[in-house]
Amino acid sequence: MLIDSHAHINFQEYESKLDDVIKRSFANDTWIITVGSNFDSSQKAIAIAEKYKLGVWAVIGCHPIHLIKDIEEKSEFGGQESTFFITKEIFSASGGDYQKYYKLAKSSRKVVGIGETGLDFYRLVDKQNSIEQIKKIQSDTFRQFIKLAKELNLPLVLHCRGEEKKPYEAYDLMLGILNQEKYFKGVIHCFGGTLEQARKFIDLGFYIGFTGIVTFKNAKELQNIAKVMPLDKILAETDAPFLAPEPYRGIKNEPTFVRYVVQKIADLHELTYEMVEKQIFENTRNLFNI
Repeated sequence: MLIDSHAHINFQEYESKLDDVIKRSFANDTWIITVGSNFDSSQKAIAIAEKYKLGVWAVIGCHPIHLIKDIEEKSEFGGQESTFFITKEIFSASGGDYQKYYKLAKSSRKVVGIGETGLDFYRLVDKQNSIEQIKKIQSDTFRQFIKLAKELNLPLVLHCRGEEKKPYEAYDLMLGILNQEKYFKGVIHCFGGTLEQARKFIDLGFYIGFTGIVTFKNAKELQNIAKVMPLDKILAETDAPFLAPEPYRGIKNEPTFVRYVVQKIADLHELTYEMVEKQIFENTRNLFNI
């Protein structure tokens, strides 16, 4: 049995064939945690999870890129292009947004985590926001979501991505904020930091999440990190519809493909697939209390 610990089946790319995607996942003994990226998609995540007594859960939060500017997102899988517009979300604790997310979290027992939240400084500088302003906006909101997770006793699902020329700096800033806020329950989603940083997160108590990127032929550094990570601190994710693993790279990802991530981790650890599958399943259940 597997759990895709981070999928976005609440995204527009799945609207027409969502039931088929979930049926395929269940047929392949794969449960799903679907993750919000703003308030609307968090609501959708809950609505999807509520349709199933077992096998689908929701995580709610606001992705840091949606705090900076309106974004027109384009995706193309298998020659089919999707375009959609996402309005900037202005998070103000004094304006009631904290309570809005708190009430949403309490609205369903299917909510098992807070996220994805965190820091993202990649290509976000524009005429309205300097990198210093972006760091402040995201850091302040990140602290609010940490406070929310702490109040609700839920794990954090953390996104982290640095500037193009400083890819690891954001991870150091995240470590600093977490140490200040003193809340150490969660997963570093789609890890892209250094081995030293991964070890620091694990020492604090966090899990490290690996996506289909770990299967890519050119991802040697990430594979080296996955190879030495303690198996009881690893989660497997798809980040669907993005980051489809080999041999499906370039097509629309879906939760059933998480098994290729597990297989790669098993290969790197020189263990059987069954042993790694069982351990990662238990890791995910333990973190999200499912």
